[in-house]
Amino acid sequence: MTPSLSSAVGISNLPNQRHKIVSRKGTNFTIMVVGESGLGKTTFVNTLFSSLIRDYKKPEHRIQKQMDHTVQIDVVRADIEENGFKVRLTIVDTPGFGDFINNQDCWVPVVDFIDEQHFAHVKHEEKHDRNKKDDLRVHVCLYFIPATGHTLRPLDIEVMKQLSSRVNLIPVISKADTLTPLAMASFKDRIRDCIAYHNIQVYTPPINHDDTESAKITNDIMAAMPYSVLGSETDVQNAAGETVKGRQYLWGTVEVENEKHSDFVHLRNLIIRSHMSDLIESTEEIHYEKSRSLKLTQSGKTDDDPQVTAKKNLETLMKNEEESLRKKFTEQVRLEETRFRKWEQRLIAERDRLNKDLENQHKSVKALEEEVDELIAKKNASR
Repeated sequence: MTPSLSSAVGISNLPNQRHKIVSRKGTNFTIMVVGESGLGKTTFVNTLFSSLIRDYKKPEHRIQKQMDHTVQIDVVRADIEENGFKVRLTIVDTPGFGDFINNQDCWVPVVDFIDEQHFAHVKHEEKHDRNKKDDLRVHVCLYFIPATGHTLRPLDIEVMKQLSSRVNLIPVISKADTLTPLAMASFKDRIRDCIAYHNIQVYTPPINHDDTESAKITNDIMAAMPYSVLGSETDVQNAAGETVKGRQYLWGTVEVENEKHSDFVHLRNLIIRSHMSDLIESTEEIHYEKSRSLKLTQSGKTDDDPQVTAKKNLETLMKNEEESLRKKFTEQVRLEETRFRKWEQRLIAERDRLNKDLENQHKSVKALEEEVDELIAKKNASR
């Protein structure tokens, strides 16, 4: 039985308290970019966060990487704050990937890094002191596909298969301004067919059917996959005379945030504005749990172990409680927005009514003035 409270005791403030705690603590967010050199990965990352997150490599460094025949893992960190909310951002790059004539097993260092971060977190959770931790688990991997206009290469297929079982994978077509809109649409269709044929699991965000506007945004985002993007930190003038980020050519201007030119806005919404929380949660609940179970099996333990079971039950309870609080907070925000809209509509209706009354008063005053003028004219005429 759920008792009803005759008066407010403050329970409804719990989502606000949770919001304050989350805002104060901030969050970790790790993005991995995978793709051969020259596809604009660095430019895209800097454009995505409107900051110089990662320095550009000199051409001679790229040549040296190709001569060394090594795939390295570069980690760059930055603290970003917006409206009081802090994000400890980590960018993981893979210089040397796909740059050789023979690219056999070039993905091994990449998947090894992802697995190592999951296993490192498992070890950390087994420690007595778990306050200090360096969490580098990858929440999303952007796999950059060159805009060839054909289809996925065997290398792309194999790497995407390996990555999709370990991380939230998002395919990205680089340098969208190198193909015509018709050619890009055809290229996307071939990539989608190839992904479906090889059963590659790309990241699919959840759809909240209770929120029509949110569901429409998510459907629009998914319809654009794979995302054709271009990056630029240069300010240019578009046809309307506005200053925008883009690229200037002899034949015209390509705008980064123009949905007719690229899917940059859709991809930014997916990664940051609408589904960052789900990327973090799915990494924890799906990919990390899969690695954790594998690690326990390898160490001779199973989820039937009493300690493991108790810990898992506690984590499940906390996650359910957090989800419940999130839903309550979302519902409270929705109710407040509805109340505000009704209040706004009443204000608009009252304003319109007052304006109409004022207009009628002006008309009455004008009519009276005309009558006075008429009487004065008649009086002067009778003299």
